[in-house]
Amino acid sequence: MLKDKIRELSGKIHGDVINHRRFLHSNPELSFQEYQTSAFVKAYLDELGISWQSMADTGIVALIRGSKPSEEVIALRADMDALPITESNDVPYKSINPGVMHACGHDVHTSSLLGTARILQTVRDEFGGTVKLIFQPAEEKLPGGASIMIKEGVLENPKPHAVIGQHVMPLIDAGKIGIRPGKYMASTDELYLTVKGKGGHGAQPQQNIDPVLISAHIIVALQQVVSRIADPKLPTVLSFGKVIANGATNVIPDEVKLEGTFRTLDEAWRAEAHKRMKKIAEGIAESMGGSCDFHIMNGYPFLVNEEKLTAMVRGFAEDYLGKENVLDLDIWMAAEDFAYYSQAADSCFYRLGIRNEAKGITSSVHTSTFDIDEDALAISTGLMAYIALKRLGN
Repeated sequence: MLKDKIRELSGKIHGDVINHRRFLHSNPELSFQEYQTSAFVKAYLDELGISWQSMADTGIVALIRGSKPSEEVIALRADMDALPITESNDVPYKSINPGVMHACGHDVHTSSLLGTARILQTVRDEFGGTVKLIFQPAEEKLPGGASIMIKEGVLENPKPHAVIGQHVMPLIDAGKIGIRPGKYMASTDELYLTVKGKGGHGAQPQQNIDPVLISAHIIVALQQVVSRIADPKLPTVLSFGKVIANGATNVIPDEVKLEGTFRTLDEAWRAEAHKRMKKIAEGIAESMGGSCDFHIMNGYPFLVNEEKLTAMVRGFAEDYLGKENVLDLDIWMAAEDFAYYSQAADSCFYRLGIRNEAKGITSSVHTSTFDIDEDALAISTGLMAYIALKRLGN
């Protein structure tokens, strides 16, 4: 059976996948700087006899064509970039690049897709259809590598009928995956406000226009966008995490800078909320004698898992892993640039469990102690290969 053969192959290559993951983990590279990672991927694809081409500078797209006749095409995506974090794990494969760490599991995604590629290349005489492998740079940095690769044609020639991605999840035990049909992850926008007034002595407020007070009113008032303007049934988050007044105990500054994030799951509401936030902030500042420069840096759109495709993927996963090992996920208000693929093609983005409390592997992503239970790498490679072949109709 196909399933048994894939399981056998994933078991045989497990050690190699671990070694690949550890090499990538030790040699992390920041967004748009994944030159060594890209070279490593290309060299391994060459070793496997898989044709590839460069895209988006450090990105790679490769094709595996099954020998049996079929026009079906599926794309499998892995991101490759790391984060500006200093690793504190005491492991043999600890990052050797100061201040850079694979703290979001992209080393796992890349090594897993290389393993999946090896499995598919091994069985290419036994299936029909084409598998497009997408090794993508810069998920962690705007405008996102996905958007650039799409602009450069990654979803064309041939055009995939589905795009599949996986991402580590420290809240799920190794051996399991999580999945959710429909809207899953939020859009994300960065907010940059400069509130301007007139500084002066703190004991003479009547002579000043206090931008600190204006900023406080703006922060509070903007929450009306979430609590009174947004549809209560539509998830919406507005948070400010950075406020710089830079005065003193008795010095009112000339300006205050605010930085925050806005997230939601509807593109029409997202655009409307932008207008509302800007109007409220500028209006409050003007009414108090100051001004507000409100800049919004548009980030990734919301991520939607196409219902029918996701139902199929769930069925394939239950067949491969067992129904008890496929979990339901809730909406998550974090963002992911896989969303660009989901807006352009039928897509499914699922979560790979990597947690193991007995081994002390419980840290969240984007932390200096993040790590994985490497037993998950035996599942990640075979499952994605199985999903691809089943979706291609084999």
